[in-house]
Amino acid sequence: MAFDAKRARDFVEAAWRYADHRIGDRHPEKNGPLVNALEEYIEVPNLSPAYDAAWAENSSMDRAVALLTDWVERLKKEWAEKGCKTDDVRTRVVGGPENPEMDGGKRRTPLVVVEVPAFGDPCAEGTILLYGHLDKQPHLDRALWTDEFDPVKPVIKEGRLYGRGGADDGYALFGALAALMALREQGTPHARAVIVIEAGEESGSPDLEYYIEKISADLGDVTLIVCLDSGCGNYDQLWTTNALRGLVSGVLTVNVLTEGIHSGEASGAVPSSFRILRQLLSRVEDEETGEVKSHALKVVIPTNIRDAAKRSVDVLGPSVYRKYPFVDGGVKPVDPDPVEVMLNRTWRTQLAVIGMDGLPKPEGAGNVMLPHTRAALSFRLPPTLDSGAAATAIEKILETDPPYGAHVSFETLDHGNGWAAVEVADWLRTALEESSKEYFGTPPMQMGEGGSIPFMDMLAQKFPRAQFMITGVLGPGSNAHGPKEFLDIPTVQKLTASVARVIAGHADNA
Repeated sequence: MAFDAKRARDFVEAAWRYADHRIGDRHPEKNGPLVNALEEYIEVPNLSPAYDAAWAENSSMDRAVALLTDWVERLKKEWAEKGCKTDDVRTRVVGGPENPEMDGGKRRTPLVVVEVPAFGDPCAEGTILLYGHLDKQPHLDRALWTDEFDPVKPVIKEGRLYGRGGADDGYALFGALAALMALREQGTPHARAVIVIEAGEESGSPDLEYYIEKISADLGDVTLIVCLDSGCGNYDQLWTTNALRGLVSGVLTVNVLTEGIHSGEASGAVPSSFRILRQLLSRVEDEETGEVKSHALKVVIPTNIRDAAKRSVDVLGPSVYRKYPFVDGGVKPVDPDPVEVMLNRTWRTQLAVIGMDGLPKPEGAGNVMLPHTRAALSFRLPPTLDSGAAATAIEKILETDPPYGAHVSFETLDHGNGWAAVEVADWLRTALEESSKEYFGTPPMQMGEGGSIPFMDMLAQKFPRAQFMITGVLGPGSNAHGPKEFLDIPTVQKLTASVARVIAGHADNA
């Protein structure tokens, strides 16, 4: 049966139906099942392992996994009553508490796998891999959320669901499953699909490659990858991601003394460790413009990427940088040209100093020359730059011939490659255009994302035939990782229906 866009819209909107409410005033009877599932998920404080070393002992992650898998069973029952075939949908947990997967004596994070067999006649060949994650960022200071909002107490205000993890990335499992069921409800064929929800993305996905290899026989020949963990330039169009930055993170340490010395005694004789650190950073970055100097950390930006950035700016305009919460008083962006800002945050290496050690708080600082200064550095890399080579280049730049013979080291803590989209197949381009016009009323848009999802490169290498639809709901103000994180529910309704349309297009292309 041909895809019925209106019928899919009706199915999805019913699943994501919502009623506004304040803290502690939920209305489960007024909501669709997906909103109720997501509100329950927000209440579980399942921080990613990087932020909760005791996650395995306190069972927070296992609680979230159990909640999600229980909801899949409830959804199967509810949708079966609406005519969907759900008895062949299988859910399992790899690495759960009953069958833990270990890594050197340490438990790996669990993985939720939902297998949905091919449906309809003719069935498309190959497998669709749909990805999301269930681990969360820290809540931050409760005061930052204000009395109206809370990280673990869901609130719906003007169609936006507030709470930690709803948009990043708890909705992914439910949106992916609803897209498939929207096709089954109307009898539209789809290929075999496997939904994979990991529990370590916010910690760099340390276990994902291991699990992808472990379940590779179940995945088979993946020909479409749908990642529901990215951003959108606005809430008015279907946005897909055409590039993700790579990453090198590490710690730069400058040692000059074995202990602190009175500044009146030593200044002018002993070089300041902080000044040396400033000099070293200037080797990497132009402190006036922010441009990273080394050619080893640059790539040629493709013409099609520049063109896509210009098209995005035609839609978004200065909101490309006005979306950021600059303090009052005339703080300006790095570049006044929105196109250059977009390219800066996607295709040019950028350095951020994200942590410091060795510097006392001003209130407790004595007149002492500091023996050492340490800085945590985050380098975001162009999508096509090899992160291992970049890490080696950074180490060489910072450690070679240090000023005053200071003891200098740069310890690379992590690095991962970025990802650049392969050429979009005609069927996928058509499906994206039709779904955006049908559900958003506007043409689709592409843009690069400044964040890093290193496993995308791994998936591209492992499944070279796959087309990619990387998309998400993290638009202006959604504040993933920050206070008052929200999911715009009308957007996730449209996105879910769009994913259904793309999956139907994949089957048509078989």
